[in-house]
Amino acid sequence: MATIRKEIMIEAKPEQVWDAVRDVGAVHRRFVPGYTVDTRLDGDYRILTFSNGAVVRELIVAVDDEVRRLAYAVVEGRMPLVHHHASFQVFAENDSRSRLVWITDFLPHELEAEIRMRVERGAEVMKQTIEAEVQADSRCHKKGDEK
Repeated sequence: MATIRKEIMIEAKPEQVWDAVRDVGAVHRRFVPGYTVDTRLDGDYRILTFSNGAVVRELIVAVDDEVRRLAYAVVEGRMPLVHHHASFQVFAENDSRSRLVWITDFLPHELEAEIRMRVERGAEVMKQTIEAEVQADSRCHKKGDEK
C-alpha cells in the first residue's frame, strides 16, 4: 500500500484549523474552495464536486474532537482506486500556529504521482484558505473593538 504524508504549517490557532477541518459539509467554502466547487452530505457520506467536474463520494469514518482528527475514505470516483483511507489531524505548534497532518493510504501504487500532485495542491489551498479566514475574522473583531 502506498502512503503519502503531508505536514502543513498554518498560521492559525489549532481550534481555528480544526473548526475548518471538521466542517465536513463546507469543504468547498472553508477548506479547499476553487479546488472543490460543491459539497453535499448524504448520511455518513460526503459527495465532493471538483473544479474539473470530477465527483467523489467519501465515507466520513470519524470526526474526533478530542484529538482533532478526521478520517475518511474515498468509496467512489473516476480514479481506479482499489483502496483509499485518509486522515487529517491538527496539532498545536504554539498559541497561534498549527501543524495539519494529512495521511493518505491507497492502492494501487501506480496512482502515487497523481495523488501526490493532488495532495500538494490541496495542501496549498487549505493553508491559504484557513489563514485568510483567520485574518478576516481578526479584522472583523478589531473593527468591533473600535466601536
